[in-house]
Amino acid sequence: MADTPNIDDRHFQDIDRDRLLGFKTSAHAPRILLLYGSLRERSFSRLMTEEAARVLARFGAETRIFDPSGLPLLDDADASHPKVQALRDLVMWSEGMVWCSPERHGAMTGIMKSQIDWIPLSLGGVRPTQGKTLAVMQVCGGSQSFNTVNQLRILGRWMRLLTIPNQSSTPKAFLEFDEDGRMKPSPFYDRMVDVMEELMKFTLLTRDNTDYLLDRYSERKESAAELSKRVNQKAI
Repeated sequence: MADTPNIDDRHFQDIDRDRLLGFKTSAHAPRILLLYGSLRERSFSRLMTEEAARVLARFGAETRIFDPSGLPLLDDADASHPKVQALRDLVMWSEGMVWCSPERHGAMTGIMKSQIDWIPLSLGGVRPTQGKTLAVMQVCGGSQSFNTVNQLRILGRWMRLLTIPNQSSTPKAFLEFDEDGRMKPSPFYDRMVDVMEELMKFTLLTRDNTDYLLDRYSERKESAAELSKRVNQKAI
């Protein structure tokens, strides 16, 4: 069993796939990529992300957390940089994502934005984010705010991700984690669990139907070669 001691087993329910889905689904565990937005030694966005990964594992997901340390600024290196390739490979691997950033100066951090900026809308004729699910979270140094999750939502829609309705914002995050870096039991912890539960449900509900859900009239009219030429044009 996953290491989730703060969960009340009386109220935790496994995902009921038969109830959620009425058709044949993939047997493999949902693949979830988690990104965080701080490089501090005691990064609360990282600690929150690690807690979310533990909860997702308990729900049956396969998770991978990207370490942004060493990722260059956009246009300060090209896409062949090893960290950029690692990030893009994980995005292609994933079926859903979690983005968690601190709020800094009323906005997401540059570290968070840099990761998202390195994720392309298209690679040739393939859109690596389109139709995948996304959950957004933020940690605050002071009072609760929703600036960062609101910005992440805008980016999620722009990247054509299915951004789930629920979200998490944790105020005074420095009070919510113990000396071992584990999140303490609280309504904020419970909200994070809610968000991961919802992400799993939406991922299971949509991942096997993305081809049809994203099948569009305009794109059926356009060949793959024409699409690749259009989305990769160097000047508009």
